Amino acid sequence: MESFDVFLTGVGGQGIGLISEVVLRAADHAGLPVKGVDTHGLAQRGGIVISRVRIGKKARTPLIPKGEADLVVALERHEALRGMNDALKNNGTLVYYNTVQQPLETRLNQASEVDELLVSETCAARGIKEFKVSAGELADARMQNIAVLATISKNNLIPGIKTEHYKQAMNDLLQGSVLEKNLQLFESL
Repeated sequence: MESFDVFLTGVGGQGIGLISEVVLRAADHAGLPVKGVDTHGLAQRGGIVISRVRIGKKARTPLIPKGEADLVVALERHEALRGMNDALKNNGTLVYYNTVQQPLETRLNQASEVDELLVSETCAARGIKEFKVSAGELADARMQNIAVLATISKNNLIPGIKTEHYKQAMNDLLQGSVLEKNLQLFESL
């Protein structure tokens, strides 16, 4: 593979760090060259968290030029729209968890809440393939990232990485009941 760029975004506490590390390690388990970097900002205060993962022979730096990501992964709708507009190339792929963590502008009534229709219309206008994830009532809302990861895996959205590579990566990073619960969710979706 020459290159494949993944831009991951969410709000602090949603698990962007874990999902990006799983993707990095899964690429490594698949024998693919990979680079990654995280930007945490005010993550502990509900701020935006961004990770960039570049896979392939041409991945010399973890930074993805604006508008050149092949895949944007978002853990809520506002970040899906923002990530798509900032990072995703036309005809790319968007995977997002269909929930809302209202940003400050929305809570202060300075901006409207982003709805599903706006995300879908923006995807359609740019030829973007959209995967909207909703896992119903999760036992733990912090597992939304694993629901999104399962969608990425089942639809082979990252070339060269197979389901077993994602599972190996989760085994590297998690343990005990946390690993069991995450694997159970990953396999059930």
